[in-house]
Amino acid sequence: MKMKVINTFKLVIPTLYLSMSFLVFAGNLPIEEGAKVYILSPANGAVVTSPVTVRFGLSGMGVAPAGVDRENTGHHHLLIDVETLPDMSRPIPSDKNHRHFGGGQTEVVLDLTPGQHRLQLLLGDYSHIPHNPSVLSEPIIITVE
Repeated sequence: MKMKVINTFKLVIPTLYLSMSFLVFAGNLPIEEGAKVYILSPANGAVVTSPVTVRFGLSGMGVAPAGVDRENTGHHHLLIDVETLPDMSRPIPSDKNHRHFGGGQTEVVLDLTPGQHRLQLLLGDYSHIPHNPSVLSEPIIITVE
């Protein structure tokens, strides 16, 4: 009788471990090597007036709305005046500095205050978790007059 209980645990524990590891890595959908996200406009160093239209670019992957679990896709998140990147193992925050485009949008019109602003794109999967490896643009700095 003791032998059956031990053998059952030998099967249950690995099964639970595999189930839990799926939950931990659920946000890390496969991506194409060399996938890139970038800001098409405005250009780095541009002097603009508000409102500012920001256009997003993506190569090597497709855009899909949040909630759509499809390999090699994601949706844009615009980081505004963010100096420290969010935790790449968790959903990207949603606030005035972390703008979500879960509908698959590829541009936005922003009302920005006068002065310098740092903009950067980060692609998130269907659950807003950055891919692994992350698909992150180079930051740009714009000046709003």
